[in-house]
Amino acid sequence: MRVAFADCVFDTARHELLRHGQAVHLSPKAFDLLRALLERRPNAVAKTELRDLLWPKVAVGDTSLGRTLVEVRSAIGDDARDARLVRTVHAFGYAFVGTVTEVGAAAAGSARSNFRLAWGSREVELPLGESVLGRTRGCTIWIDSSGISRRHARVVVTDFGATIEDLGSKNGTFLRGRRIEGAVPLAHGDEICLGSIKAVGSVRMTVRVFQEAGSTRSEPSA
Repeated sequence: MRVAFADCVFDTARHELLRHGQAVHLSPKAFDLLRALLERRPNAVAKTELRDLLWPKVAVGDTSLGRTLVEVRSAIGDDARDARLVRTVHAFGYAFVGTVTEVGAAAAGSARSNFRLAWGSREVELPLGESVLGRTRGCTIWIDSSGISRRHARVVVTDFGATIEDLGSKNGTFLRGRRIEGAVPLAHGDEICLGSIKAVGSVRMTVRVFQEAGSTRSEPSA
């Protein structure tokens, strides 16, 4: 099973969880719990069933299961007080309620989007994973401008798209003319402004998305 949800990719074949394109550690019990909830989504799974799955032939209480769920929620960026991904079903169990996209072998082998940022005379390709934009030379994309913070914004590219997120910069990050909060999806033609839109030292960028060309079609001979 390989699925995507929120800013995560969960892959049972590789036994890994990626968030923002980076590997996130999960204990074996937490990995199996997340897998069980995803496989049974959107149905609720009883606590008794989950305990039997994670601790077969061992008597454990709700505390062990609760600690494991806290680990899962922390890894995927969910919050019990505002559950967007894993819902607690009172006096019964838990259910995965987030939007999930199946990623099979066909999807993995299909053409992938190639995200780039263009500004002035520069155009850079964004690799899969995280790219930090800022005024520090250690950033993935170095921008020497007075209106840019040392670590200004972050772009995360996955197999399914790209998002941009402000990193607490002094002058803010704007997308399509509006200041952003949290991770926001990017699309071809989007205009990004690092820094206040009309301020000196701000940098305007354009998102470009190129599709990889498919194989050349053979024409029948005359």
